[in-house]
Amino acid sequence: MSGEPLDPVVVGAYLAPHHHELARAAASFAATALRPLPAAQDDVGARRQSREILGLLGEAGFLGHAVPQAFGGCAAGPPDLPDLRACCVLREVLAAASPLADSVFALQGLGSLPLTLAGGEAIRRRYLPGIVSGQVMAAFALTEPEAGTDAAGVRTRAVRDGDHYVLDGGKHLITNAGVADYYVVFASTDPAAGSRGLTALVVPADTPGFTFVRAQVLSEPHPLGEIAFEGCRVPVSHRLGAEGEGFKLAMRTLDRLRATVAAAACGMAARALEEALAHAQERRQFGQPLADFQLIQQKLARMATELTAARLLTFRAAAAADGGAERVTQEAAMAKMYATEAAQRIVDDAVQIVGGRGVLMSHPVDRLYRAVRALRIYEGTTEIQHLVIARGLLQ
Repeated sequence: MSGEPLDPVVVGAYLAPHHHELARAAASFAATALRPLPAAQDDVGARRQSREILGLLGEAGFLGHAVPQAFGGCAAGPPDLPDLRACCVLREVLAAASPLADSVFALQGLGSLPLTLAGGEAIRRRYLPGIVSGQVMAAFALTEPEAGTDAAGVRTRAVRDGDHYVLDGGKHLITNAGVADYYVVFASTDPAAGSRGLTALVVPADTPGFTFVRAQVLSEPHPLGEIAFEGCRVPVSHRLGAEGEGFKLAMRTLDRLRATVAAAACGMAARALEEALAHAQERRQFGQPLADFQLIQQKLARMATELTAARLLTFRAAAAADGGAERVTQEAAMAKMYATEAAQRIVDDAVQIVGGRGVLMSHPVDRLYRAVRALRIYEGTTEIQHLVIARGLLQ
């Protein structure tokens, strides 16, 4: 089993010919445009490089796979929806080359899908073509200091005032905070209703009353931060869906895209396996290659097997969604839960095989070690996925 993405023996049954063509094009792009990029060393560098990568992805045409054809995209999934298998293909390839590039692509999907699902014609025409070209960067703003997994705890308020909503409150742990051109913001229009009182609004970054508060710095540089709203007036035409349907929209978005998080985990795991294999074959200890030691072989065998299983779960979920399944909640939860946990183990084993060099910041497996951890948390923690799976079994 190689570390190459989309091994036809593993996931070929779930893919169409154009997915394999896309994988080859993405792998070539990653090798020539992404791998040579120096890793961002701090938050400022990550913010600058994320815009650079966005432009590269737009020029290469890959961002179109996150947007339906009707709005300038090239997605070939169910009517009016992105091709989820194509998104998984791209996230696996991008994550293997650059966790930051994976994040840039992921947020274009996460920040645009709510518009695709529930936006009016004007708001979709305004933003989706720019998502495709790489001229518009999106963000998804749900999480707050007191509201992570528990969306009912959202404190940001949206009060109707004529043909506007007035937003007050704040969000944190928001990817692309401070660099995005617009934010899909979830705010409460009916606090007494809990999660059933949430409403989704598109907030352009230049809206008066919107503020980028500060960066939140991760161990792996990434444009994360806090944003705030104070008397921020947003037109009613920027609402996505009806009042009180924000939670449902957030869950539909996360449910559909959750398999792509699993794909990113597969990409990081594949790169880790690639690096571990190369090192084990080249590095000599006690007069022989590391690869000749049975304990190293045991690690490599386990890594390859777990990666294969993760890919199968990932593309099974994506294929079900592209096939028109009304819901893929269970399949997507299984994929995300298993793939992200397996990737953590695979990357950890890669660090162990590479040894001392594997904890140097300049080494790819160290970067992967820092990047992979977040996948087990965002868009639904592993613990939440367990509950989702169990609930489906018990219904």
